[in-house]
Amino acid sequence: MIRKLFTALSFAAATMMAASASAAAAAPKVLMVMTSQSQLGSSGQPTGVWLSELTHPLALFKQAGVEVEFASIRGGAIPLDPGSVAEKDAVNAAFLADAQSKRKLENTPSVAALTGRKYDAVVLVGGHGTMWDFAGQPALTKLVRDQWERGGVLAAVCHGVAGLADVRLANGKWLLDGRSVTGFSNAEEAAIKLDKVVPYALETRLREQGARYAAGQDFASHVVVDGRLVTGQNPASAEAMAQAVLKQLGR
Repeated sequence: MIRKLFTALSFAAATMMAASASAAAAAPKVLMVMTSQSQLGSSGQPTGVWLSELTHPLALFKQAGVEVEFASIRGGAIPLDPGSVAEKDAVNAAFLADAQSKRKLENTPSVAALTGRKYDAVVLVGGHGTMWDFAGQPALTKLVRDQWERGGVLAAVCHGVAGLADVRLANGKWLLDGRSVTGFSNAEEAAIKLDKVVPYALETRLREQGARYAAGQDFASHVVVDGRLVTGQNPASAEAMAQAVLKQLGR
């Protein structure tokens, strides 16, 4: 009787371990790509990643058991927009207090170094720096095109949507042609008085490439999902964007 009970318990434990290992092996992989640009052009004003657009999606991905990797355009340490670091945000504070997270942020691989790697989703994180080093960047363009044509999920939030611009598919069409998207609007850019500082107007660029651009209320959460393409309008949209990505990944 004792032997049978022991055997049953051992079998149950082994089954649970196998299930756990299987779940871990099946965990979706998400790549979060960030800017390397630390100044607003030649203005001398600091910029970089808008921190909550990284930390809020990251927290949701981790809670869902998703494996997350970081990358940046040039590799190395990622600049953070001082304005975003100064925000009173508990999620940001927890991230910055975590030594492992900070090490990852300070030692990212370049996008070019990731050639050939496969991800279930690629997420382009925003921040004004992206307006200078995302659109038309060869390695990022290739990553985005390959991700899309392989059937993976593509997502971007706020100015990170710039990384979807200037991407041509194998058939010669713009990736965004005929697709529904959002991103930081011209009205929002004017409201924060950076419309004359950025090298181009993001909303205008998206429309020029055939995107069906739609904005929600200024600075309020607004997400557009078009099949495997998920875009969020502004920092307030970061969590809803991540939730939409998790839905695409079956999480």
